[in-house]
Amino acid sequence: MVKPSVLRSLLHLAWPVLVAQLAVMANGVIDTVMAGRLSAVDLAAVGIGASIYVTVFVTVTGVLLALTPTIAQLHGAGRHQGIGEEVRQSAWLALFLAVVAVVLLRHPGPLLALSRLTPAVESKVRAYLYALSWSAAPAMLLRVFAGFTMGVGLPRAIMGFNLIGVALKLPLNWIFMFGTLERFGGPPPLGGPGCAVATALISGLSCVLAWSWCAFAADFRQYRVFADFSPPRASLILGLLKLGLPIGATFFVDVTAFTFMALFIARLGPVASAAHQIAANLAALAFMLPLALGNAAGILAGHALGAGDARRARRIALIGLVTGVAEGILLSLTLWFGAGTIAGLYTANGEVRRLATTLIGYVAVYHLFDALQAVAVNVLRGYRKSAVPMAIYALALWGVGLGGGYVLGLTDRVAAPAGVRGFWLAAAASLALAGGLVTGYLLRVARAAEITVADVRKVAA
Repeated sequence: MVKPSVLRSLLHLAWPVLVAQLAVMANGVIDTVMAGRLSAVDLAAVGIGASIYVTVFVTVTGVLLALTPTIAQLHGAGRHQGIGEEVRQSAWLALFLAVVAVVLLRHPGPLLALSRLTPAVESKVRAYLYALSWSAAPAMLLRVFAGFTMGVGLPRAIMGFNLIGVALKLPLNWIFMFGTLERFGGPPPLGGPGCAVATALISGLSCVLAWSWCAFAADFRQYRVFADFSPPRASLILGLLKLGLPIGATFFVDVTAFTFMALFIARLGPVASAAHQIAANLAALAFMLPLALGNAAGILAGHALGAGDARRARRIALIGLVTGVAEGILLSLTLWFGAGTIAGLYTANGEVRRLATTLIGYVAVYHLFDALQAVAVNVLRGYRKSAVPMAIYALALWGVGLGGGYVLGLTDRVAAPAGVRGFWLAAAASLALAGGLVTGYLLRVARAAEITVADVRKVAA
């Protein structure tokens, strides 16, 4: 029986996280739709540039995700002054990571060489990435704000600023992409790269607003984030890196597995690529639900562990898993039985729709295991465990998912090449493996933590 208080707390934390995540996704949708109104060159440039940016961004910001469980445990222990110091040290780490991101975004030559782009597209991709490089520092600092506020159980803060960003995205895109205000002395039309300029401005504004609010809002006064100036402290930064680097590596594995999957599927022609894009988009949207649940469960588990209540942390982990699986089953059934209708919403092309309908069936199976692993891996971060999940992801997503997809989809080593279906079959198998292994590891970690706390109490008694 799910304990109502825990489930209520879980859902109370999860829904603002979900809205915040969907707001981030909405920015990408707006950019894609508006670039499509310009030209094929602009649309291609935005698509390729966004792929490169996302690979860099999720990897470096993944490192900063170590802050959330760190803050959660300190909050659970009532060590509020320690929270302020961790936030300040995370800000130093964020600025260092921003420098890394700027270098990568301003020197994309090796990645662009793999794509063999036309000069027109490459020029716009470079301009797009250069504009986005200006967003690196504010985006990293905003990620620190998100980690801090989520760690103390106040995710509505970052939700609000993300929604402000979405509200500004459309008008700023019109100004910079189409030159709407040029006749009034505004900027000229920049085409596809204009949406990157808009993103950079929104990142800067959101960062300033978020931290200004943090400085003056009563909710955050007790954490004394701005009470002192702290130079970089190697011990705290190394502690964040110990947890954060495997998280960043996990995101890198995830993003590159999907990127190379799309590149391999591109060999099968435009119909296969279009159907895959529909399936991938659905999988990403569906993932937002268990990701929000996992984040919420990880935060609550961190609070319990910080308070020394390993039994409650284990109960939160179990309730999170049950809730995630229940969501996964319901959404998977919806995708399975509504595959044809959903595919029809994406495209009117009969050939693409038929193939997409088949792939959505694979997505339904994929999502069930995706929901399980999403909750498990985020709760493990609440326990400050990230290295083993990273190794599991590398084995499952690169080995079984990408490697297996290549063998099943493009070769006859096992059977006749299955095309794009083979890639999605392997992807579902990889998530089943990852979900099973990560969940098993979580249950072992949770049980060990409970036994350790019980033993300590016996000794103290």
